[in-house]
Amino acid sequence: MSNKTLIAMALAGLVTSAVAVAADDAKAPAKTEKCYGVAKAGQNDCATKSGTHSCAGQAKKDNDPGEWKKVPAGSCEKMGGKTEAPKS
Repeated sequence: MSNKTLIAMALAGLVTSAVAVAADDAKAPAKTEKCYGVAKAGQNDCATKSGTHSCAGQAKKDNDPGEWKKVPAGSCEKMGGKTEAPKS
């Protein structure tokens, strides 16, 4: 084999390895948690505990303690929210 062929094969192997590593990193889901009381109006992730609605994006006011949004794990309390639903 010529040197050019060997170099081309080595580069192809490096590129393939890099793509495989990037794909593995993309598959790892980020850890998140529900954070109550930080969602802005219309930007909540799902239903309220009190049952006032059942869909994402239906929060009526900012920072409603019954509305939640998924945030990176460990960041909720830093944002002023709570990781547990309010008591009814």
